[in-house]
Amino acid sequence: MDSQSQNTSLQRLQNVEKRIVRVLELAGGVMDELANPTGPRKELINNHCLEFMQMIKDIQVTLRDEIKSACEYRPFEKCDYSSRIASEICGKKLEYVISLLDGMKQTVDEYRSAV
Repeated sequence: MDSQSQNTSLQRLQNVEKRIVRVLELAGGVMDELANPTGPRKELINNHCLEFMQMIKDIQVTLRDEIKSACEYRPFEKCDYSSRIASEICGKKLEYVISLLDGMKQTVDEYRSAV
């Protein structure tokens, strides 16, 4: 992820943070309206709830996109270290197996010469 995309990603996450604050304000406004001694105004609650739900959907989409983008980021993608180490380990394992097979061959040869 280059510096430019990190900045735009950070900006999008900051906007999500602002939307979350707005969502909490909407929820608080609905609670205040429900506690109104003269009774809640249905239209106000309806508008707040609609805006709340739309903002929640927008937040979910943005976060899903940011998570997907972060999962696609592979800083060591072009690095061959892990494959090189895995190859070296396999080579050592093969050397060990060959030494065991040589030992078994020697044992078989000794048995055949004794018989």
